Amino acid sequence: MTVRLGIIADDFTGALLVAGKLEAAGLRSPVFFDPQAITDDPHGDVLIFASRTRVIPVDEAEAIIASGSTALEAAGCARIAYKACASFDSTEKGNIGLAADYLSDRAGGAPVLMSAGFPIYNVTVHQGYMFYRSRLVSESIKRLDPLTPMTDPDLVRFLSHQTRTPVALLPHSVLIRGIDPARQEWEKLVQSGVRHVLADASDDGDVDVTVQLAAESSAVVVASDPLIIGFAIALAGERADHKVHKVKLPEGPGAVLVGSVGPVATEQFAQFSAHYPGLTLNPLDERDEAAIIASALEWASPLIGSQPVGISTDTSAAGVEQAQKAMGIIGAARRAERLIAGVAAGLRDRGVRRMVVSGGETSGAVVAALGIRRVHALPDGPLGSGFCVADEPVPMSLFLKSGKLGTPDILLKSLEALKP
Repeated sequence: MTVRLGIIADDFTGALLVAGKLEAAGLRSPVFFDPQAITDDPHGDVLIFASRTRVIPVDEAEAIIASGSTALEAAGCARIAYKACASFDSTEKGNIGLAADYLSDRAGGAPVLMSAGFPIYNVTVHQGYMFYRSRLVSESIKRLDPLTPMTDPDLVRFLSHQTRTPVALLPHSVLIRGIDPARQEWEKLVQSGVRHVLADASDDGDVDVTVQLAAESSAVVVASDPLIIGFAIALAGERADHKVHKVKLPEGPGAVLVGSVGPVATEQFAQFSAHYPGLTLNPLDERDEAAIIASALEWASPLIGSQPVGISTDTSAAGVEQAQKAMGIIGAARRAERLIAGVAAGLRDRGVRRMVVSGGETSGAVVAALGIRRVHALPDGPLGSGFCVADEPVPMSLFLKSGKLGTPDILLKSLEALKP
C-alpha cells in the first residue's frame, strides 16, 4: 500500500529542486505557493507546499506551517515532511526546530528523524558535524551568510537550541553497517525518550539507509533534499509511472532578475551582462520604491522583445554592507526583494513570458508579485531543477534558482532553455 506524502519546503527554490527530481522519477509533483491552491486542485502523486519560512519570525513560520499542514492533510496526505536546505540554514531561534516540534505534536508526539547535507554536492554531516565543500561549515563561506550565518558546525548542539528537547545522533558508524543496526539504534533512542534524532550524512550510503528507516517507521521527517527525495520515492512505491511528463513552454520575451548577493551571483550577472543589457538597482537610492521600479521599467521597455534584459540589486560585498548598515540585515533584504518583485510584475505586464530569478527569498517575492499560486515543475535536466510552468494568471515559464548555485553562465543557459 502506498502512502501519499505532502512536503512543506522552507523556500521556493528548494521546493522546485525536489519537485524536479521527483518528476524525473515519474511522480507528478505540483508545487503550490498558497495553501488554498492545494485545496482547489489537490491532484498529484506528491504535493509540495513552497513556503517562505526559513528566516521569518517564529510565530509567522508556525502559522504558515500549520496552514500548509491543514491543506495537505485535507488533500489526502497521510504523512507530512519538512524540507530544509542542504546546509540547514537557520539561526538558534529557528525555524527548523520549530517545524520539527510542530509536526511532531501534530502527529501525536511521533519521533522526528532529521537529516542535513547533500553528499553529491559535497555538503555532508559526519559525527554530527556539518562540512560544506570539505570544510567545517563554520570555516566556509556559509559563516558569512547575511541572514543565517552558520558559525556552529555541531548540528546536534545547534539544533538542540531550536527544539524543545535535546537532539540525539544516529552516527555514520552505525549507518554504515546497514538498516538492521540502524533500526536497532533508532528504536533504542526512541524508547529511551529521545524525540529528535539527527542522522549522519557522511555519504550517499548513510542517506540510503536513513531513507529506509524513514519509510518503514512512523517518524516525522525533517530533512534536506536527498532524504526528502528518497523518502518520497520510497513511499510512492508503484505509483510512480516512470514517464517524463512533457509540458508546453509559453512563447514570449525573456528577462533575468537577480536579488541574491555574494560572489557567485555577482559573477553570474556579470556573465549575462556581457551579452545582454543589464541594470543594477541601488537599494540605498533615496527615491521611493515605486519611483525606482518605474525607472527600471522605463529602461527595460524599449528592449523587451528585441533581446533579453537583466535587472539586479547591488550584489557587491561593499554595497550589501552599506545597505545592511543603513537598513539592518532583514530590512535591506526585504527592500531588495520588493524592488525586484515590483520590476517582475511590470515586466510581466509588458509581455515578458520567460523569467529567470536568482535567489530563494527573491523567488518567493517574485512569485507572490506575479500572483502565481501553482506551478508544474519540469523534470530535472542538464541544468538541474528549478524550471517550471505557470498557467495562471498568464502562461509563463520560470527558472527559480538558489543564488549560491550554478556555473557562471547559468543565467544565459537557463534563459535559453526556457524557449519553446
